[in-house]
Amino acid sequence: MLLFPNCKINLGLNIVGVRPNGYHDLETVFYPLALADVLEIVFPENQTQEYVWQSSGIALDIPEEKNLCIKALKLLKREYTIPPVAMHLRKNVPFGAGLGGGSSDAASVITGLNMLLHLGMSTEKMCSIAAQIGADCPFFIINKPMSAEGIGEILKPINIHLKGRKILLVKPDVSMSTAEAYAQIECNKPELGPADWVVTNIVNWKRRLTNDFEKPVFARFPQLAQIKEQLYASGATYVAMSGSGTAIYAIFDTTIPQHLKFADCFVWSGELAY
Repeated sequence: MLLFPNCKINLGLNIVGVRPNGYHDLETVFYPLALADVLEIVFPENQTQEYVWQSSGIALDIPEEKNLCIKALKLLKREYTIPPVAMHLRKNVPFGAGLGGGSSDAASVITGLNMLLHLGMSTEKMCSIAAQIGADCPFFIINKPMSAEGIGEILKPINIHLKGRKILLVKPDVSMSTAEAYAQIECNKPELGPADWVVTNIVNWKRRLTNDFEKPVFARFPQLAQIKEQLYASGATYVAMSGSGTAIYAIFDTTIPQHLKFADCFVWSGELAY
């Protein structure tokens, strides 16, 4: 089976509180993009190992215990009989970008094995398992625009009208750890959050739809603020950083200017589907 774990962007992101256990409460809107990895899952007849893992594309320089796909497999094996499996991931979504690529890969392991082995898991059950992997992982089980609260696990459908608009994604080769970014955040709960603003006309977003992580991350990497300014100057309707990562996305009403060039950056463009 081939699956295509897609990434997401955050439309607005407010950090509104800190829990006694150190986790942060947030308000955001998750929006899926077409940019995706490729995950192959097969059950070789003569394989004796519990699992075989391979990857290509962007290098996965992480130990096994931090591999979210393997974590998803092991969580499923606690409750279900999973035969020897071989997985190959073609990694296309960059790391440290705030795009949720690793969480999406893990969610595809859950949904893929559920389909292949007829495990009969409901969406709620799959989301429950996904929540043990990461706060944004349940979103990728549903994979439609959703408002998110709590630590990102409280999801509600939301109607957004961006279909047909173009998006440009730019990620320089810089990153800041999520923990470091959170350490520099001052919690503040605005009267109206991202879920309130994304249902209004997109012309309102520039002034109202904000990402609290931009201030500390831009202070560390001024080139991100410069990219944001360049994209606005090129006619983008809305530009923001996604999540706590360093990917900047720009939404254009119609076409993306051909003159835009970003040296030493990952660049992707596509069309919005919702």
